[in-house]
Amino acid sequence: MAGGLFKNIRVYAGGVIATKAFKQAFGLFGAPQSHVDAVSSNVVAVLQGGAFFGALFSAPMSGWIGRKPTLLIFIAIFSVGAALQTAADAGTRGLNMIYVGRVIAGLGVGAISAVCPAFVSECSPKEVRGRITGLFQIWVATGVMLSYFVNYGMSLHITTGPRVWRVPFGFQLVPGGIMAIGLLFAKESPRYLARSGKTEQALTNLAYYRRSTVDDPEVRAEMAEIEATILEEREARAGLGWKEAFFGPGQWIRFVIAFAIFCLQQFAGQNSVGYYAPRIFQSIGYTGTTPSFLASGVYGIVKVVATAIFIFIGVEWFGRKWSLFWSAIWMGILFYMVGALQKTHPPAVRTDDYVPPASKAMAGLLYLYCVAYSFGWGPLPWVYVSDIFPNRTRHYGLAFASATQWLFNFVISKITPTLVSKLGWKLFIMFATINIAGMGVFALLIPETKGKSLEEMDIIFGAISAEDRAKDITKAEHVVDDELRHGAPAPHGSSDQDVEKGSISQRSK
Repeated sequence: MAGGLFKNIRVYAGGVIATKAFKQAFGLFGAPQSHVDAVSSNVVAVLQGGAFFGALFSAPMSGWIGRKPTLLIFIAIFSVGAALQTAADAGTRGLNMIYVGRVIAGLGVGAISAVCPAFVSECSPKEVRGRITGLFQIWVATGVMLSYFVNYGMSLHITTGPRVWRVPFGFQLVPGGIMAIGLLFAKESPRYLARSGKTEQALTNLAYYRRSTVDDPEVRAEMAEIEATILEEREARAGLGWKEAFFGPGQWIRFVIAFAIFCLQQFAGQNSVGYYAPRIFQSIGYTGTTPSFLASGVYGIVKVVATAIFIFIGVEWFGRKWSLFWSAIWMGILFYMVGALQKTHPPAVRTDDYVPPASKAMAGLLYLYCVAYSFGWGPLPWVYVSDIFPNRTRHYGLAFASATQWLFNFVISKITPTLVSKLGWKLFIMFATINIAGMGVFALLIPETKGKSLEEMDIIFGAISAEDRAKDITKAEHVVDDELRHGAPAPHGSSDQDVEKGSISQRSK
């Protein structure tokens, strides 16, 4: 839950930079627009740079020490970065301190965004896995909404002095505390424990997450399926190196999908609107800081409500594939309409807070676009990539997906201020074309994963046949029973040498 709130720190920066007090304190007031754009993009983008490396670092760590300890370590790293940003003073030195703090915080955010979905998906039942994993995106949307209204409240009540940036940056520490406390009551991932050879503890934790007992036949059957998958992976990689994890049968296409889905998501246009919402709304006619912040806050409310409706009702009803397709088509059509309106009714430069009807219409279309995004391309990329990777490579797959997301987050945050200044209405036309021609077509090419267990993904992607999997599950049931009866740990821990004595065929004799 709290993991998603970490993502709101991206939006705080965009709002803080738009304030007059921040511009005065850091030498941006009256500066050339190109310099303002550069500083704005740097403050937002350095976090993405740190997050990219944090996501990559998280993979070996979460595979080595587990999901829960990894999250606690990176929460601490994030908190150090947030504290540095909060303590920054005005001037060049303070701006450099903000840069450093955001890089450090980014390391934490990137790792958390990679490990959280893997942790959640590994603990969730297949019937509601998409809904539970999607809660991550609900809290992302909630964090974004809160950040908009924090910025709005600041524009009304605190308009001068260092508190203009210290209060929003300091508020970042709240989700860190919430998540750290919540993790104290969480148990380690059963699938991580099973892969580490701790079968008995894995079964205990699986029963805990299923609110049942270790003797429940359904729990034992799910544990056998997990065990069968791990043993298959061990048998398949016998004599092979790490390259098999990425280029083995049914593996490489999953990494291609993870890369493509997050690349396309970043160029959907939502993050450009999300990061620089006050400026976007100013560009369509909401002049003045306070009206643009209020319009941004309404955008945040729409996103939370729409995401919640889709996650609780739509994700397991409509599935992943078709939700992504229709979401892309809907987004593209709405962005074409916004671009056309801005072309035919360009907002005039005004000194008051009057909002012309055409600008209200464009804002309304942006809110509908937000609904379309929240009904597919907002929550589903995380749900989908959390679904598709096998136990042995899930932490690498999620780290790769998260790093891809943050890499293109970095690109978008760097280029958006310039695109808004240079392209105007053409910006929306560009995003609309990407939505329909890129994202819509991509959605038609990927397989559906709704209602499938994580272990069934190998069958979907051709790593093993359904017949072979059924045989391996039967054999693995005997293996699990033997291990629990004798109290001996499974020999499928971390060394490849265990494959020789841990194959399914040998262990089931």
